[in-house]
Amino acid sequence: MPFHAQLIALQTILIKETLRFLRIWIQTILPPAVTTALYFIIFGQLIGAQLGPVEGLSYTQFIAPGLIMLAVITNSYSNVVSSFFSAKFQRHIEEMLVSPLPNTMIVLGFVGGGLARGLAVSLAVIVTSLFFADLHWQHPLITFAVIVLTSVLFALAGLINGIYAKSFDDISVVPTFVLTPLIYLGGIFYSIQMLPPFWQDISLFNPILYMINAFRFGILGVSDIDVRLAFAIILLFIITLFVYSLWLLRRGTGIRS
Repeated sequence: MPFHAQLIALQTILIKETLRFLRIWIQTILPPAVTTALYFIIFGQLIGAQLGPVEGLSYTQFIAPGLIMLAVITNSYSNVVSSFFSAKFQRHIEEMLVSPLPNTMIVLGFVGGGLARGLAVSLAVIVTSLFFADLHWQHPLITFAVIVLTSVLFALAGLINGIYAKSFDDISVVPTFVLTPLIYLGGIFYSIQMLPPFWQDISLFNPILYMINAFRFGILGVSDIDVRLAFAIILLFIITLFVYSLWLLRRGTGIRS
């Protein structure tokens, strides 16, 4: 298949995946902004008012980057897992797989849709955050890079979940029992410096901790971990999940009866 034809196919998938969530923006983009506002009101203003500064920042400022990343992670993931499983359920994913289109372009198309939703939601949540917290934007390039890479990472994770899922119930198991605990234990509402040494060491095994702290460093200039290490870990996970997703598609996992 000529490369220019592959690019046209990729563009088509990207447009389809983007329009898919934009058509129902009231269900896909608005809820994260409302949820973030509630987090700020309850945790930032009501509870945070009773707490002292965290790493020299007000509590509302400190939790803002984590809340933005919470929205980015969950929406990038859910967009791809639901879209790919729907393609399996409606049985039109087979048409893509038997076409001359390389699996690489199929993966990039679905992941691009997850990235688009992650960026759209991040913009909505950032605008909401500005009403509650003073964000300094210390390192804009790092901030943008972390959003993009994290969206890509969890879009890939959602794709793998969609490949393995056999029913609609299966697409909610990983977010409920794996993703949500890791996110909330990833330092959104606290600095790991507040934890006893043992739990600090345990927290370092949570990959989401590195993403949230790298994003916090990009906005506020503070982090509990080395930002260079955070980028290395994110890139390592992206490469691993990308290769694994291609291998699963080539084997027909979850698709062939």
